[in-house]
Amino acid sequence: MTDKIGVLGKKSPQRTGVERIVNAPLPTVYGQFRAVGYMDHDRGDEQVALVHGDIGTDGVLTRLHSECLTGDAFGSQHCECGDQLESALKAVVAEGSGIVVYLRGHEGRGIGLLAKLRAMALQAEGLDTVEANLALGLPVDARDYGVAAKILQDLGVNSVRLMSNNPRKQEALVRHGIEVAETVPLLIPPCESNITYLRTKRERLDHVLPHLDAVAHLS
Repeated sequence: MTDKIGVLGKKSPQRTGVERIVNAPLPTVYGQFRAVGYMDHDRGDEQVALVHGDIGTDGVLTRLHSECLTGDAFGSQHCECGDQLESALKAVVAEGSGIVVYLRGHEGRGIGLLAKLRAMALQAEGLDTVEANLALGLPVDARDYGVAAKILQDLGVNSVRLMSNNPRKQEALVRHGIEVAETVPLLIPPCESNITYLRTKRERLDHVLPHLDAVAHLS
């Protein structure tokens, strides 16, 4: 399928919208997936949804995972992203079906890799993740989940069970026409390297992280 999503009116010289490009089998250490690749013509980003099993249309176990090179590829303990990605992939396999939408262009909550590293350097000097972004003159969170909603719609999904601790993801999906039947916590045990970051996410970014109350001993 190569139809564009959400493009109305007459054809323009420049493509817009989100276009499905390829559907390829992807065996992983977690299980068998289909990698469904998309092109976001509006932003110029290549996107991918990892689909496991027969997902159906309603109550599909789903993770919207923001790209995080340092966490996903390098195993950074500054955040919990890599562990969340692994947990989400394992969860959809255990469920028997589900989707992990891997959102490129979301690095550093949408500010980009080099800006994220600059923000991390400021955090090492004592600023929290919100203060660091603002000190650089950057938005605290610039992510847009519209493309994720269009990908889910293309996959035939009406409603999801959303693996997330971030209520803003739920609000964004609903705003873009995807029902959130349930939110499923994706809680990763904190460590000394990320506890301050996680507390800031809870206190200043409204993430639901009740498990942090049990680790008051971490600095």
